[in-house]
Amino acid sequence: MIADYLLIDVGNGRTKLGLASRDAILDRRDCPTRGVTAAQIREAVAGWEFRAAVLCSVVPDAVAAFREALTVELTELRHDTPMGIGIRYPSPASIGPDRLANAVALAHLHGAPGIVIDFGTAVTFDILSADKHYIGGVIAPGLRLMTDYLHERTALLPQVELQEPVSAIGQSTIGAIQAGAAIGYRGMIRGILEALRKELPRGQPVHVVATGGDAGWIISGMDEHIPVDPDLTLHGLRLVGNLRALSHV
Repeated sequence: MIADYLLIDVGNGRTKLGLASRDAILDRRDCPTRGVTAAQIREAVAGWEFRAAVLCSVVPDAVAAFREALTVELTELRHDTPMGIGIRYPSPASIGPDRLANAVALAHLHGAPGIVIDFGTAVTFDILSADKHYIGGVIAPGLRLMTDYLHERTALLPQVELQEPVSAIGQSTIGAIQAGAAIGYRGMIRGILEALRKELPRGQPVHVVATGGDAGWIISGMDEHIPVDPDLTLHGLRLVGNLRALSHV
C-alpha cells in the first residue's frame, strides 16, 4: 500500500520521520540530523512507499540532502506556504518552520485561541489568536540545555540523569540539580503561561497543548491538565500536505 505522505521534521539533534495517510500517522522513524546524507535518508525510509513529502527544517543545510534523496514532490513548509492559518507577525520569514507546523496542528486539531509548548533543545511557546493567526511566541532554554550547561561551565557539578526528585530539598548534589530542573522548570512554564494568558482576550478558553521530548515528564507534574501530543509537529505537516493536495484538485 502506498501512503499519501512522508512527513519530515528536521530538528537540531534528530530528524523525525512519519509515514502518513491524509487522516493519520501510520508509522514513525528517526535519524540523526548532523551530517545527514542522501544515502542515509534513503536507508532511513527504506520499505516505505509514499506519494509526496512535506518537510519542516530548523537546519537549512540538511534540506538539500532530502531533495537529493527523494524522487517525489517535496513541499518545504515556509511562512508563505498555504497552511489554513494566517500570520500576524512583523517578520514572518523569521518564524521557525516547526513552530508554524505546531500552530497549524493547534488550529485544526485543538482550537483557537491557543498556545503550543514544544519541549526541544529550546522550549518554545507559540500563540494563535482567536481568529487563527500566528501572533508570536516565547523562546527559553530547553531543560537538557540548562542541565548540560551547568555541567560544562562548572568544575564540580556532575551531568545528571533527569528524573523526578525525591524531594524539593536535595540531599545530594544530584538530588539538588534534579530538584532545580524539575521544580524550577515547571515554575518557569507556569509563569510564562500566566503571562501569555493575561495578554490574550478574556472570556474565551485558551487551548494549550504540549509536545516534544520532555513534554510528558514535565507536564505530568503540573497542576493543570495539558494534553501532550508527541506527534503534533508531524500532524501539522500532514495537514499542510492535505491543503496542498486540495489546491491541486
